[in-house]
Amino acid sequence: MSDQSFTVKSYDRFFIANEWCVPSSTATFDVINPATEKIIATVPAAQHADIDIAVMAAREAFDHGPWPRMSASDRADCIKELSAALQRDIPGMASIISQEMGCPITFSTAGQTFAPIMVLEYYADLAKNFPFEEDRQGMMGPVKVRQEALGVVAAITPWNVPLFTAMLKLAPALAAGCTIVLKPAQETPLDAYALAEALATTSIPPGVVNIVPAERDVSQYLVSHPGVDKVSFTGSTAAGRKIGAICGEQIKRCTLELGGKSAAIILDDSDLDAVMPKLLPGAMMNTGQACIAQTRILASHARYEETVEALVAAVSAQNVGDPSNEACDIGPLFASHHRERVEEYIAIGREEGATIATGGGRPEGLDKGWYVEPTVFTNVDNNMRIAQEEIFGPVIVVIPYKDEAEAVAIANDSSFGLSGSVWCGDAERGLDIAREVRTGTYGVNGQSMDFHSPFGGFKQSGIGRELGPEGLNAFCEYKTITLPADYKPQD
Repeated sequence: MSDQSFTVKSYDRFFIANEWCVPSSTATFDVINPATEKIIATVPAAQHADIDIAVMAAREAFDHGPWPRMSASDRADCIKELSAALQRDIPGMASIISQEMGCPITFSTAGQTFAPIMVLEYYADLAKNFPFEEDRQGMMGPVKVRQEALGVVAAITPWNVPLFTAMLKLAPALAAGCTIVLKPAQETPLDAYALAEALATTSIPPGVVNIVPAERDVSQYLVSHPGVDKVSFTGSTAAGRKIGAICGEQIKRCTLELGGKSAAIILDDSDLDAVMPKLLPGAMMNTGQACIAQTRILASHARYEETVEALVAAVSAQNVGDPSNEACDIGPLFASHHRERVEEYIAIGREEGATIATGGGRPEGLDKGWYVEPTVFTNVDNNMRIAQEEIFGPVIVVIPYKDEAEAVAIANDSSFGLSGSVWCGDAERGLDIAREVRTGTYGVNGQSMDFHSPFGGFKQSGIGRELGPEGLNAFCEYKTITLPADYKPQD
């Protein structure tokens, strides 16, 4: 590793009610650097008793504490404090995330550290003018429609963009007046502990945010806990199904942001030299470990070979190596078992009859670290598993189409519907296609995530929306108060 890495440290307690609490057991998780395969830290593994304490703290803070009863403006000021605390050491936070999950440092800085801060700033500003209470004229008299804090939120985050996905939940939940139990992924808990240290310097009251890393069975206990009012989960579709079933049984609110298999349609009037530098980051971001990755590239028969040539040249030029080096484009996969999974899919692609145009193996000279070469498959049919299933690695498939109608049909022929893009010379033409593709977010000549606008998926890509005002709505309950016809509001 280069000398740009910051020292990370082990922890032996949980952050609950603004205190560092002793765990109920001696169980721990090892945090392993995917580039070196070395243990870099240990953290305690929460048990059911620890979850009970964290939920109790959040419950007390919501039911009797000041947070949901503060003005939205005062909550916004506290959120601003948290943003400022995180901004004090952006390089340190970026390095921690790169070391715990292998993300290239440039993406770790922009996508894993600056982006969460931007989300906090957005919700702090939104909260000050959000219509938590609205006056309407009803059928029989005046009506007040309120949006009140939903309650205690279980926020369960994945390993791939841990701090960012945490902020997609924490920022709007805090703005709404909710309290939170954050359960980070066991593989990437270190940024959550750095977040806890930042929280401890703010005016956010005790019990509003509690942080307890845990493995899967304990996470399920948190989801089903009677003290939790809502679950906000980001992760796999398989896990989302289980969480949705539990929440459905308990009539518990949930937001599920799940998988994707997004298609990038390249129209014949596009300039490939201009497209590739913009498209490739969306296909290979975070070493392909992103739910919105544009991993299905759709090219017309007329320009198929030309598109493949341009794509292979761009992918082959990617710098694979030490994620702490700013020249790195592709880092290691986050875990050994995940590399095995990605390699299994590469083998499946060969068995299905697809052709590897570049990559397909392990990079030379990188004997340590869970690396896979960035890979491009050609001669791919959309019915193949490599075109239908989420690989979650640096693997792209190129699928031919005969006309724009077939391109849209192929894009929609998926159990997922999270993201997508169209690349064209005429933006209006691209907008027409965007209206036809059934995904929650879509980009015309660019990527498809805007922090001021709702983000989420159609079909098996999830339920509900994050970001934008809609993301704040998701942490509120509506209440209608009807008033006498002669009611006059007090000044």
